[in-house]
Amino acid sequence: MPQHTSTRQSSSTAGETEAEVATTTEAEKAEEVEGTAAEAPVGAVQAEVEGEKAAPEETVTPEDVPGDVPEEAAVAEMATAPESGPGEVVASDEATVAEAVAEAASEAPADAAGEATAEAAVGDEAAAPEAEAAPEPVAPDPAGSGSAPARRPRTWQRWRSEHPSAARAFSLALTILSALLVYACLVMPNTIGGLKPAMFVRIPAEAIIGAVVLLSLPRRPRLVLAALGGAVVGALAIVDVFNIGFLEYLGRPFNIILDWSLLPDARGYLKDTLGTTTELAITAGAVLLVFLVIGLVALAAVRLAGQLARSRGRATRGTLIVGTVWITCNALGLSLTGAPLASQKAAAVLKTQVQTVRATLRDEADFQKVAKVDAFGNTPGSQLVPALRGKDMIFTFIESYGRSAIEDPIEAPGVDKTLDAQTAMLKKAGYAAKSGWLTSATYGGSSWLGHSTTMSGLWVSNQQRYRTVMASDHLSLTKAFKKTGDFDTVGVMPGIQKGWPEQSFYGLDKVYNAFQLGYKGPKFSWSTMPDQYALQQFQERVHSKKPADGRSRMSLLILTSSHQPWAPIPKMVPWGQLGDGSVFNAIQKAGNKASDVIADTTRSRQEYGKSVQYTVTALTQWLQRYGNDNTVLVFLGDHQPIARVSGNHASRDVPISIVAKDPKVLDAIDSWNWTDGLRPAHNAPVWKMSAFRDKFLAAYGSTPHPKKN
Repeated sequence: MPQHTSTRQSSSTAGETEAEVATTTEAEKAEEVEGTAAEAPVGAVQAEVEGEKAAPEETVTPEDVPGDVPEEAAVAEMATAPESGPGEVVASDEATVAEAVAEAASEAPADAAGEATAEAAVGDEAAAPEAEAAPEPVAPDPAGSGSAPARRPRTWQRWRSEHPSAARAFSLALTILSALLVYACLVMPNTIGGLKPAMFVRIPAEAIIGAVVLLSLPRRPRLVLAALGGAVVGALAIVDVFNIGFLEYLGRPFNIILDWSLLPDARGYLKDTLGTTTELAITAGAVLLVFLVIGLVALAAVRLAGQLARSRGRATRGTLIVGTVWITCNALGLSLTGAPLASQKAAAVLKTQVQTVRATLRDEADFQKVAKVDAFGNTPGSQLVPALRGKDMIFTFIESYGRSAIEDPIEAPGVDKTLDAQTAMLKKAGYAAKSGWLTSATYGGSSWLGHSTTMSGLWVSNQQRYRTVMASDHLSLTKAFKKTGDFDTVGVMPGIQKGWPEQSFYGLDKVYNAFQLGYKGPKFSWSTMPDQYALQQFQERVHSKKPADGRSRMSLLILTSSHQPWAPIPKMVPWGQLGDGSVFNAIQKAGNKASDVIADTTRSRQEYGKSVQYTVTALTQWLQRYGNDNTVLVFLGDHQPIARVSGNHASRDVPISIVAKDPKVLDAIDSWNWTDGLRPAHNAPVWKMSAFRDKFLAAYGSTPHPKKN
């Protein structure tokens, strides 16, 4: 039977203070004593000095013993335990009793004399723990040095002592909520389609393994491991939420390495769409929610670990039973409405994230090698696009212009009608067109990945690849025109509202951003200005002015009016009335509110179709109005709209068209078998977007001179 005694000898008096605590238990119940002591004091001894009188003996009954001490509180108390008053001992196990007695003895006055004894015993599993206190009279301090008064019980402890039934009910409710929180995080799906009731009626293997490990550990390591494990489970739940969002909007899973850099763009989109106040509120709420979830799940896991230790026998048997059921369900492949009853979802998510990190790091190294290889990297300028010398080249990207706009039953009728009507109008003006399909490297957003993939001839499918390409000397299609020495190169980017170092990669001599086009009208959600106005400014500032020295011009335009949330949408106005854009004030005020359209999937699809109609109409009308015999227009989409609009299983295809008056321009691509007109046929050829650069350069007479790694 272990016994701990601490004695201090006073130099001023002959008295001595001695504290002795003995803890006895049955051998097979030793671990239960440890768990019980973590929640409720086994014994308490108090001594007070009131003049010359000794405090009367007081017995603590089981009814007076306070309820559960939340074990999660012990996580903080392990680091900063408060000092005990003289003669006060709180014990949780034999080691803790020894520490507390030593602390009490060191705090006692040097000339005090007394003795405190605490006993605790734990019966069988059905018996409740009892504690008794038998304080001995303590002699007063004749020297008047004054010992510190006993510390008053905490408010929480007093409340539990006064309301034991309510305390037990609260403790039970807290334990149940903790279990539900941890359970929900362990089985939470990471896709919108997986959010079904059946997915929350499964047996998580991670919970079984966690219980086995925690039951085998002593108190302090158990608390630490429970807190860390809970934090990991909470973090994985946050990753699941991000994954749902990325699949819904970008059609791909969340990349824990690369996608943090997209958060500023997401904030910018919210600010432009919903306003600064709403954006700040959403951002602050999201950050708070992340930390709150991780913290709460960690505390919940600590509490559950304490409950396991306090009922070690029952917990062990229950874990064994649940583990057996899990193995049986897994072996037999049992499921509920398609969802396996034996779940290991959290472990699978963790494994997937680890694999994603490895694949991302490996992809970065591999892509750097790929980017150094270029079929036209060493081609002299004189051998690039000789068939297009003297042409007025215009490359135009239309935001979110995807296959769904042409084939979706809700969006397509209006868009197809517009494409057919504009094809006829262009034909009257002497233009012809051919159209096909490209498979974009991105989906639902990250337009710059589509732009760079088309122009570089590389598959730029993530942010790391984008940074690698932009920092390389890989030849972009637009830079090929600059390299010839026969073209001025200009960019009109109404969506650019900050520095744009990519200008160098694209080989553009001059770039007009959102602040350099003289617009005084209202924003249309994310879009800084209507496409019709941007095209008119392109005409006035660039296209109407002939390049010097008889050179030609290559222009790159990125139109934005079809960017989500597709509310409000601009309307066409007479070209001569555009002015500084103030004419759009009334149109913007009369339009739909972004918040109304975002919340309604059907309206989002309808308004998306209308936005594409508007942009295609503005672009083709501009061409009819300001184009010439040498104008060659290449326009295409950068990616499909978000999954909520294009569909969960939609392709990544986008339409592309080449329009020109010179029949030789279209004759050069006759072997491509594209569809005549602006609307590509359903079965028209489909290429990867990265294939377009090399095919275009080769079709117009460029000679390959490879640059190798």
